[in-house]
Amino acid sequence: MSFLRIGTGSLLRLGCCHRAGPWPVAVSPRSGARPIVDMSHSRHFVDFHGSNIPSSMKKLVVTQLSPNFRQAVTLIANAPVPVPGDGELLVRNRFVGINASDINYSSGRYDISTKPPFDAGFEGIGEVVALGLSASKTYAVGQTVAYVQGGSFAEYTVIPAQLAVPVPLVKPEFLTLLISGTTAYISLKEMGQLSEGKKVLVTAAAGGTGQFAVQLAKKAKCYVIGTCSSHKKAGFLKSIGCDLPINYKTENIGSVLKSQFPDGLDVVYESVGGEMFDLSVNCLATKGCLIIIGFISGYQTSQGILPVKAGALPAVLLKKSASIHGFFLNHYLSEYKEAIMSLLKLYQKGELVCEVDYGDQSPEGRFTGLESIFRAVDYMYTGKNIGKIVVELPHPVNSKL
Repeated sequence: MSFLRIGTGSLLRLGCCHRAGPWPVAVSPRSGARPIVDMSHSRHFVDFHGSNIPSSMKKLVVTQLSPNFRQAVTLIANAPVPVPGDGELLVRNRFVGINASDINYSSGRYDISTKPPFDAGFEGIGEVVALGLSASKTYAVGQTVAYVQGGSFAEYTVIPAQLAVPVPLVKPEFLTLLISGTTAYISLKEMGQLSEGKKVLVTAAAGGTGQFAVQLAKKAKCYVIGTCSSHKKAGFLKSIGCDLPINYKTENIGSVLKSQFPDGLDVVYESVGGEMFDLSVNCLATKGCLIIIGFISGYQTSQGILPVKAGALPAVLLKKSASIHGFFLNHYLSEYKEAIMSLLKLYQKGELVCEVDYGDQSPEGRFTGLESIFRAVDYMYTGKNIGKIVVELPHPVNSKL
């Protein structure tokens, strides 16, 4: 699974709303202090429902590098609630997204110079509860935003206002678009060259990103095949337009593809790796294209990747005039704004299914609270989820919404 790099890189503002009303502004007389919208009562900020923002919160922190998320990450019970700077928003998280790359990040694979401790989590959605002076020109306390930013596995997260995506409601469906949806949209647009009649295979098709690859390929009038691991997932794939779901628990993928598509496939959208990668290469048609967005089968290993039959790869590709493309969302930030806005429009018009998995079918039930993120990551690697896995972070204010 691709993910958006956290740190100093930034996106263009994806849209904004005008302030709901005149908010009083106070600048501290202390030298070097950052201006914030005055939401203070004594030493606490006050949110838009009148409930004090606490001085401390829970959050998840990577305290040692390991692909074992439970070993790598520690729940901190009394971390200070951050204060937003001039161009920043303090967001009270209501839902956070789980990504396969969470354990790549906890392993330190994306930036070997990064040393623990550092905050975990990539994406969230919630309400703005405090904000900086310049941020208050375009955002207001009480506004709902989604975002991609490091440290989302926390009750409160500070984000640059320019990274916020205004959304009308606190719905986790919007969260599914931030990384999973944009990964599918941009990679297929840039590399897939989809057109009517092309045969497209999507691996892990019922997952968080696969569901969007299936639907976008169908919108391009392609014939779509999707791999999955259960009858229930096959049913879901049919419901979103997949022409041929293949349950690899009961069917041999290679045999099915060879018998039904002897001339091969035009596009393979691949996120599994290992043996599935080898099969994908072999089933490419002449001038076929393989798009790699991940290799989840190897993420939990010490090396992060399973071996593939790369020795014959040049000959296989040459014989077919075929190609392989890797896709990492970080490298396509210039395309992000258009992608997220297009996906939001499709969803709001009812033309895109954004399936969310709350963990209701997991052994211990729905993922609720930061403590359940550990279970949610484990659940992802059982391969049983349908759609994007999300974790709800309940707050006392929920009953007032």
